[in-house]
Amino acid sequence: MNTIIKIENLRKSYGNISAVKGVSYSVEKGEMFGLVGPDGAGKSTTIRMLTGLLNPDSGNAEILGFNLKTHKNKIKDEIGYLSQRFSLYGDLTIDENIEFFADIHGVKNFKERRNELLDFTRLTPFRDRLADKLSGGMKQKLALACTLIHKPKIIFLDEPTTGVDPVSRRDFWKILSNLLKEEITIFMTTPYLDEAERCNRIALMNNGEIISLDSPKNVKASLKEKIVEIVCSPIRKAYDIIKINTEFEVQMFGDRLNVALQNYDEQLNNLRQLLREAGVEIYDHRIIPPSLENVFIHLINKAL
Repeated sequence: MNTIIKIENLRKSYGNISAVKGVSYSVEKGEMFGLVGPDGAGKSTTIRMLTGLLNPDSGNAEILGFNLKTHKNKIKDEIGYLSQRFSLYGDLTIDENIEFFADIHGVKNFKERRNELLDFTRLTPFRDRLADKLSGGMKQKLALACTLIHKPKIIFLDEPTTGVDPVSRRDFWKILSNLLKEEITIFMTTPYLDEAERCNRIALMNNGEIISLDSPKNVKASLKEKIVEIVCSPIRKAYDIIKINTEFEVQMFGDRLNVALQNYDEQLNNLRQLLREAGVEIYDHRIIPPSLENVFIHLINKAL
């Protein structure tokens, strides 16, 4: 594999708050790499350091073989960055916005590339529409087109689908999948664990630290406990009973619970007895494959 991003002991603090606590990992060429975690985990701080917008307190990174501290301008010419608040110009059309970003990046003969990107993002029928008149999903696709106008080798996407409707999210992911065929490396942050499933590799991040790093499949396989799905009623009462009276990890999804058990037979019998004595009716239970959310909660609890 060809390492395209190499991060070594990167740290960043804001006053007394440690946002990123000495993280180290690498990203390979052509990967879709996901930095996954809740708000405040350190994802955006990390991506802003890697794009040169923030200076790390210590540690270093290499992007495309260039040292982040000494070759920042060379790196900027080879990457694209789509921030959480990408600045489109509402009084410019789609065409004009892309032209503006082409000019910023010094792209002279941009029209053919612009047409390719409009076809790619399915924005061609709307090219004369003002950016202010676009839906949230269309604005994100336009922002991505602007990010890609100078043919970057790596694109950094900071929570690109936050606040976007489900249909637009699906379209956006199709576009990202097609980018991988062009051998563009994608480094993205997301709070959505279902999106993380689409990445080649993920780093689960919490409190400024990487708590797991591997393919989504291997991250899920690392959980040794059995995940038992329990359908019962009343669901909130059952959740509270398990949370208060046991040490089992429990999560609530709609009308069912996910409970992590180490000793399936013995602990399940004890759990069923506990719930029935409290007047909770159990309709069904089964072992299910662990989800990334199950693993993430387990790792957070383990660190407490």
